[in-house]
Amino acid sequence: MQILSPNEFLDKAEYTPVVDVRSPAEYAEGHIPGAINIALFSNDERAKVGTVYKQQGRLQAIELGLDIVGPKMSGFVKEAQALASGGELLVHCWRGGMRSESMAWLFERVGIQCFTLKGGYKAYRNLLLEELGTIPRLIVLEGFTGSGKTEVLQELDQQGEQILDLEGLANHRGSVFGGVGQGEQPTTQQFQNNLLAVSRKLDREKRVWVEGESKSIGRVFLPDSFWKNMNQARIIEIDVPIEERVKRVVKDYGMLERPQMEKAILSLHKRLGEEQTNTILELYQTDKLEQVAAMLLSYYDKTYRYSRDKYKKSCASVDLSGNNIREDAGKLVEKANELKF
Repeated sequence: MQILSPNEFLDKAEYTPVVDVRSPAEYAEGHIPGAINIALFSNDERAKVGTVYKQQGRLQAIELGLDIVGPKMSGFVKEAQALASGGELLVHCWRGGMRSESMAWLFERVGIQCFTLKGGYKAYRNLLLEELGTIPRLIVLEGFTGSGKTEVLQELDQQGEQILDLEGLANHRGSVFGGVGQGEQPTTQQFQNNLLAVSRKLDREKRVWVEGESKSIGRVFLPDSFWKNMNQARIIEIDVPIEERVKRVVKDYGMLERPQMEKAILSLHKRLGEEQTNTILELYQTDKLEQVAAMLLSYYDKTYRYSRDKYKKSCASVDLSGNNIREDAGKLVEKANELKF
C-alpha cells in the first residue's frame, strides 16, 4: 500500500473510491464527501476495544479486535471488490493507524491496490482549516435582510462568477425563520467538509463571492479559519429599497407552514418583548403579511447595523433595484471590476 498526503489523497479521490473504515457513528458525524463507510468495528465494538485498551493494554485490545473482525473479513472483501471497479481504493481511518492499515492489507490480499491517508481523517480536517482560511480573493456580499443576497449570488454564478453558497450547504437561510421548510441540516463537520469540497473546485486565481453570515447558520458553524477569512475579506454592501425587501420576505416566507412560522415568531419574544411579539403574531394570523414583514425587518435592520458597525471593516456600497436580479448581478460585477477585486 501507498501512503498519501491529505492533498494527494483528495486529488486522487476525484476518480478513485474512498473507503472510510471508522465506526458508523464517526462516519455520521462527518466524512469526506463521497466516501463509503465499511466500518471495521460497530459503535459498540469500538467502545469495547477502547475500554480494553485503557484497562488492560494494547496487546489485549488487538486480540479482542482480531476476535471481532475475523468473522467479518469475507464481507469486507466483497464490499471492497464491488467498489473497486478500477482495481484501486483509497482507505482511511481517524489517525491513519491500525484500522486503515489492516483493511488496506486485507483488500490488497485480493488484488486491490490501496492508498491510505497519512494522519487519517484528523489530518484531513487540519487541511480543511488551512485551505478554508486562505481563500485569497474572497468578496463578502453584505446587505439588510430581504435584499435578495442569495438570489443575486446564484445569478452571479449563472454569469460565470465563482460563489460559495453557505446557506445552500447549510440547508438553512439564516435567522430564526431560516430553517422553516428546509428539512434537516447536516452536522457541523459535514457542512464544513462539503464546503471544502466545493471550494477545492474553484480557481484560486479568480475572485469568489460569498454571502455575509454570522458564525452559525442555524445549528451548524463555520470553521474558525473561514470565519476569520470572511472578516478580513473585501466587502460589497448592497442597498435595496425597503418596499422591495418587504415584497421579497412575503414571497419567500408567506407561503410556508403556519405552525412552524408561528413558532419562529414566538421564539423572538425575548428580543422583541411580549407585546410586540404578540402584535406580530396577530398580524400574521390575520394575513397582514406585509405589516409582519415590515416589523420584522425593522428588528433585523437594527441587529444588522450593530453587527456591521462593530465587526465589519469599511466596504463598498452598490444601490440595487431588488426587482431585476440579472441587472443587479451585473452591477455587482461592474463594481468588483472597478475596484479591481
